[in-house]
Amino acid sequence: MGRHVLVLNAGSSSLKYQVVDPSSGEAPVRGIVERIGSGSARLTHTDDTGESELDLDADDHRAALAAVHDALEKSGVGASELLAVGHRVVHGGPRLTRAVLVDDAVLAEIEHVARLAPLHNPPAVDGIRSARAAYPDLPQVAAFDTAFFADLPAAAATYALDRSLAEHEQVRRYGAHGISHEYVAAEAARLLDRPGARVIVLHLGNGASAAAVRAGRPVDTSMGLTPLEGLVMGTRAGDLDPGILLHLMRHADLDLDDLEDLLHHRSGLEGMAGRHDFRDLLAAVDAGDDAARTAYDVYCHRLRKYVGAYLAVLGGADAVVFTAGIGEHVARLRADALAGLSALGLEVDPARNEADSTVPRLISPDDSPVAVLVVPTNEELAIARQAVALLG
Repeated sequence: MGRHVLVLNAGSSSLKYQVVDPSSGEAPVRGIVERIGSGSARLTHTDDTGESELDLDADDHRAALAAVHDALEKSGVGASELLAVGHRVVHGGPRLTRAVLVDDAVLAEIEHVARLAPLHNPPAVDGIRSARAAYPDLPQVAAFDTAFFADLPAAAATYALDRSLAEHEQVRRYGAHGISHEYVAAEAARLLDRPGARVIVLHLGNGASAAAVRAGRPVDTSMGLTPLEGLVMGTRAGDLDPGILLHLMRHADLDLDDLEDLLHHRSGLEGMAGRHDFRDLLAAVDAGDDAARTAYDVYCHRLRKYVGAYLAVLGGADAVVFTAGIGEHVARLRADALAGLSALGLEVDPARNEADSTVPRLISPDDSPVAVLVVPTNEELAIARQAVALLG
């Protein structure tokens, strides 16, 4: 198989993996372990022989990775076929601003900044520890979603707070989904054959964020100190008047733990409509559910606001790009989010938009002043390439 990189993406109860060829971009072996710690975990594994499923008793990520290790061995992927193990880490804080080799100090820093991404960094730490135990002789490389935004312009990165307090507590806009935004913006520029392209990237999944990118470098992004700010998400509200939180503390007797649970788990589409899966939301909209309709309209309205804002920040754009699970697969959302923006040069061609395709493509009319693109993200390939570049 050559020199591949095993890329791990550890979630709170899942472990996704791909064996990636950084040169070709191919991932001949991939899979996911779901429901870790539930007593009924399941491994779904795909290689050139097809897809297989296996029920597991995986109480933690180390047990899950042990099952993945066995599945990889059966597919002919041992440590000798791997160059490194790459890890997606959401938050690197102010110090981890590029891909790094993981040692004890790096792991401690990832744990330290988990206070900024409490749902995301702890599983990544578990995944790294498990991989170091399973592959002790392989380099472990951590790539950070915040790294792409480490050099945001001060006007975009700085919050209007007491400066000494903000500096002491390292409060700034860190962003998130940076691995995806960087990859997708570069692919869009390549597709347009414009290296200096001004691109607005909309990464829309259960988590969602927008980024304004000029000539491959970010100038603004919607997520902030934590992954809570910005667009409406599956269970997160995005932009929120902070006075709401003060109001709820004073008048609804919510403490800090209650607020954290509200912001992370009971807001966004889930909070408004009682469902966070976008497919379920659309089904409810079509069934006449008023709460679902309002939630969908709020989702689209927030997207439209950010597109307009980033057109202003960039002084116009060459492309608006949809990516990630919702952005890549929900044609209806793409059309509705950009509806009414023809005066700003944005239109969607219905036939192109609704065509069944999984490749990077143009979905706007040929004469549209601003191209509208769908570009599938590939964070695993991006992480693999970062690992190879780091290792030389």
